[in-house]
Amino acid sequence: MNALARVRGSRAWPAVALALLLGACAQAPQREAPPAAAPTPAPAPLPGFARADPLLARDAHYAVVVAQPGESLATLAQRWLGDAARRDAIAAFNRIEEVRAGEAVAIPLGPPDAKGVTAAGVQAVPILCYHRFGPKPTSLTVTPQAFEAQMGWLANNGYTVIPLPRLARFLEGREALPPRSVVVSIDDGYRSTYEVAWPVLRKHGFPATVFLYTDFVGAPDALSWAQMREMAASGLIEIQPHSRTHSNLTIRRADEPEARYRDRVRREIEGPIEAIRANLGAASHAYAFPYGDVNDTVVAELRARGVALGVTVTPGGNAFYAPQYMLRRTMIFGGDDLDAFRAKVVTALPVRKP
Repeated sequence: MNALARVRGSRAWPAVALALLLGACAQAPQREAPPAAAPTPAPAPLPGFARADPLLARDAHYAVVVAQPGESLATLAQRWLGDAARRDAIAAFNRIEEVRAGEAVAIPLGPPDAKGVTAAGVQAVPILCYHRFGPKPTSLTVTPQAFEAQMGWLANNGYTVIPLPRLARFLEGREALPPRSVVVSIDDGYRSTYEVAWPVLRKHGFPATVFLYTDFVGAPDALSWAQMREMAASGLIEIQPHSRTHSNLTIRRADEPEARYRDRVRREIEGPIEAIRANLGAASHAYAFPYGDVNDTVVAELRARGVALGVTVTPGGNAFYAPQYMLRRTMIFGGDDLDAFRAKVVTALPVRKP
């Protein structure tokens, strides 16, 4: 059996076939036989054979390379694409989980699809929603051990925790994201965010958005502005508004005229934006609706102040077509074990077949 027959049908065959095709396309057709004295170039070795040069073939769209000992998909992505996070694009194209030394691998050189659409499905970015952290789990309290396990699982299973502004650029079609992208958010502004969550996030280098309702600041169980400044200075944590008093902005009170209702909504949006700017020097680009409820009045006030995103507590992931003021967020509860947590981190939506 010759070398070509040995790799035909193996998992490396698509890359080898592409290398042969690129090599054939690169050669001009010959009208006459070359002079007898001209040396015949040796054919490129196939996977499994020693090769000094790891590059088998290349054109404007693809490179086919032989993985060297100690090389991984991440190092290939860093070397050929300038971004180790794009390992998943190489994995998906070659239909492999990891590369083996001596194996041919095809590297798609073009920019990734900014919408995250493939033949298999549509990329979805979940926004995880936490509230507080403590020793006894409740519906809204996650234990330190559970939070550490959840963040560790993301770190060890190929997930990329991205800051919320990157999701905004993805929704605008301006930036492609790694396939397993996740956003972490923490609501209200409990002190346990600083004492419990922040050390875990810092350990893993994970960014997060804290949605603060500003009248809570000063309470015994609340974050202080000094603690928020310390977290924000790291570049990992951003503070964004979650209203002033945490009242439901969509409910108009029985004795409340329309004009007074609109004025209350304005204060619930404008107040925390100004407080965050005054105390942290930070602009507001996203807003978490109390109880996840939103209406046209609320959206109009956000638009007027240049706030581009609004997040609910409707579970699920956000594909490129997600409405910017009704982004889904998946709440993580104190009773969620690791299996329940894993089930909530869904990063792809299947394409429905006709």
